[in-house]
Amino acid sequence: MIVSWNVTNACNMFCDHCYREAGCKAEEELSTEEAKTLLDQIAKAGFKIMIFSGGEPLTRPDILELVSYATSLGLRSVFGTNGTLITLEMAQKLKDAGAMGMGISLDSMDKKKHNEFRKFEGAWEGAVQGMRNCRAVGLPFQIHTTVMDWNNHELEAITDFAVAEGAVAHHFFFLVPTGRAKTIEAESLRAEQYEETLTRIMKKQTEVDIELKPTCAPQFMRIAAQMGIKTRFRRGCLAGTAYCIISPRGKVQPCAYLNMELGDVRETPFDEIWKNNEVLNTLRTLEYKGGCGECEFKRACGGCRARAAYYHDGDYMAEEPWCLYHGRKG
Repeated sequence: MIVSWNVTNACNMFCDHCYREAGCKAEEELSTEEAKTLLDQIAKAGFKIMIFSGGEPLTRPDILELVSYATSLGLRSVFGTNGTLITLEMAQKLKDAGAMGMGISLDSMDKKKHNEFRKFEGAWEGAVQGMRNCRAVGLPFQIHTTVMDWNNHELEAITDFAVAEGAVAHHFFFLVPTGRAKTIEAESLRAEQYEETLTRIMKKQTEVDIELKPTCAPQFMRIAAQMGIKTRFRRGCLAGTAYCIISPRGKVQPCAYLNMELGDVRETPFDEIWKNNEVLNTLRTLEYKGGCGECEFKRACGGCRARAAYYHDGDYMAEEPWCLYHGRKG
């Protein structure tokens, strides 16, 4: 199971698509001691992978202490970061603290496009240097790309770049209109293009040795099966079943893009929220509506619950709107 904690809302960038609308540090972010208590509860709940995210997680002063503590609990500590703060020294400190992998954002091979998307001059160069610093100290890293209509044509080229730079994986994040991403919803892919892009990614998987994984695009599980491609993944959408997210102030959500506060870890232990929350338990039923409920790939895919909620007035059990396979019964 995987949990993602936005350790801070502070960030050195102001990206167009940020679901957390990061920039400045939020009021009442969890303290170091509160964070350690949270990590205790995460381990107690049975989670194995701990994603430190943000904002930009490396802006948090106690981040190395928290990684070390998570590691002591048996959690596998990984990061979602823009990469620009990963100096050679920081890469070594992260590895020494127990970090097992860094997910570094790179949205285009065109430096100008990436920098404009991230609203940060030098973002591209900083991300790539961060990757190379990780590689230099033996800290595994992967590339994260947000898929948009303007960079869709270069996804394979970014994968080739990932291979050349020594990345262990390339993950593709399909836009869900949450936070600032609502303002660029029109730039997200639609059903036909969505399907075609996932098919291209799965085809590319047969050509490279590193892992390729679409995120917020659970239909890749169906497409991989239809193409006869084996994957280590068991399910597409994990929201509420094997994944959730925690905000800088300790609010629990089913996923980063399903903006529903289910509980506050300052008031209720995280492991109790995870076990008892009504929304999470509803998601675990897999009793979806429309085409998702009838689909033969319901258990493997699940449809994007966040996208379903956005386009169906908050109904997170509705059918996924950007799928061409709706209504087919097994």
